[in-house]
Amino acid sequence: MSGFEEVNYYFRRAARVMDLSANVEKMLITPYREVKVDVSVTLDSGELGTFIGYRVQHDKSRGPMKGGLRYHPTVDMDEALGLASLMTWKTAVVNLPYGGAKGGIAVDPATLSPRELERLTRRFVEQIHDIIGPHTDIPAPDVNTNAQVMAWIMDEYSKLHGFSPAVVTGKPVDLFGSKGREEATGRGAVFALEEYLKDAGGGEVRGKTFAIQGFGNVGSWAARILHERGGKVLAVSDSQGGVQSPEGLDIPKLVEHVKRTRSVTGFPGSDPISNAELLVLDVDVLVPAALGGVITEANAREVRARVVLEAANAPTTPRADEILTERGVTVLPDIWVNAGGVTVSYFEWAQNIQQFTWEEDKINAELHRHMREAYATLARVVREHRVSFRTAAFIVAIGRVGRATVLRGV
Repeated sequence: MSGFEEVNYYFRRAARVMDLSANVEKMLITPYREVKVDVSVTLDSGELGTFIGYRVQHDKSRGPMKGGLRYHPTVDMDEALGLASLMTWKTAVVNLPYGGAKGGIAVDPATLSPRELERLTRRFVEQIHDIIGPHTDIPAPDVNTNAQVMAWIMDEYSKLHGFSPAVVTGKPVDLFGSKGREEATGRGAVFALEEYLKDAGGGEVRGKTFAIQGFGNVGSWAARILHERGGKVLAVSDSQGGVQSPEGLDIPKLVEHVKRTRSVTGFPGSDPISNAELLVLDVDVLVPAALGGVITEANAREVRARVVLEAANAPTTPRADEILTERGVTVLPDIWVNAGGVTVSYFEWAQNIQQFTWEEDKINAELHRHMREAYATLARVVREHRVSFRTAAFIVAIGRVGRATVLRGV
C-alpha cells in the first residue's frame, strides 16, 4: 500500500465500527487542496537547480491546517497525501483546534550548502505563500528541516504579508519559538507510555527495558527522558547502524558521542547491532522513532517486545499491525503517541497570537494534560468497542472531525 492507502485502511476499519456511510467516508478522506510547485534556484556554482515542492492541505473543519515540511529525496505527492491526512486525525485525537496538512521538497539537503538551502527555502515560500498563513495553514519542522529553516520561512513570509511569527512553529526560541518545543515529541511519547503503563497495571518506566530505532530529535529525547526516569535503554540505532549493551546504555554519554561523531556507531563500551536486529530485540518496549514502514509482515512475528510505542509516523504497516494485535502485542499508535510535537507547536502558535511567553513548566504541564486526557478517551473507546488503540484513535478523530464538518455545513 502507499502511505495514503495505509492511512485510509485504518480510517475505513474505524469507519466500519462507526457505521459511517460511503458518502461521509469519501468526504472525510478527500483532501481539501493539493499543490505541486517548481522550486528553481541558482546554486553556488552558478548553475540552475530545479526541485519540486509539495503542500497537501487535507482538512480545515476544526481550524487552520497544521503539518510539517520535510526535505528528502523521497518526498512526493502520495507521501504528502498520507502524512497530511494523518495530521488531520492526529490533531483531532489530542483535541487541538487544527486540521491537517503536510509537504516538503524533493531534495537531499546534504548536497546543498547553507546558502543554497536558504535560497531554496525562500523560493519555496514565494511559491506557496498565498496558501499558508497564521489562520490558514501553519507549517513546522519535519525530516531534515529545523528551527533555522522555520526562521527563514517566517522571515520570507513576513516580507510579503507583514510581521507574522505565527505562520510557522518550531522556530528558534530567540525568534518567537517556544520553550520545550525541541523535546516535545519525545517527551509526549514518554507521557503516553506512562499513561498506558499505569492503566494496564504495568507500573512505571523505571526498570523497563527499551530498544529505540532512530536517534534524531525524537529518539534521542525519548531516550534521555526514559533514562532519567530509570528506564534501561538496551539498544539504539540510526541510519548508519546501532549499538547495544545488556546492562543499558549510558544515554547522556551517548548523546555527547553523537554530537562529536554524528552517529551512535562506535560508542565505547557497546556492541554493534543492526537496525533489523534491534526491531526484534527482547525488550519490554520497542520504540520505532525513525522513518515509516519498518515493522512489516516480514518481521512482525519476530518482534519480542510486548509494547510498540510508535514515536515515528506510520512505522507499522497494516498487515504488521494485524499480526502484532493477533499476537497480543500492544501497539500505541503514532497519531496519539507522537502528537506531543504538534501539541507544543499549538502552544507556540498561541503564544505568538497572544504575544505572550509561557514558562517551560507550564508548557510541559499542559502537554502532559493533553496526552493524559487523550489516553483516557482512547482507553474508554477501547473498552466500549473492544478494538485496538489504533482503531480507537481513529474512531475518536473521525467523530470529532465529522461532527465539526456537519456543524459547519456541507
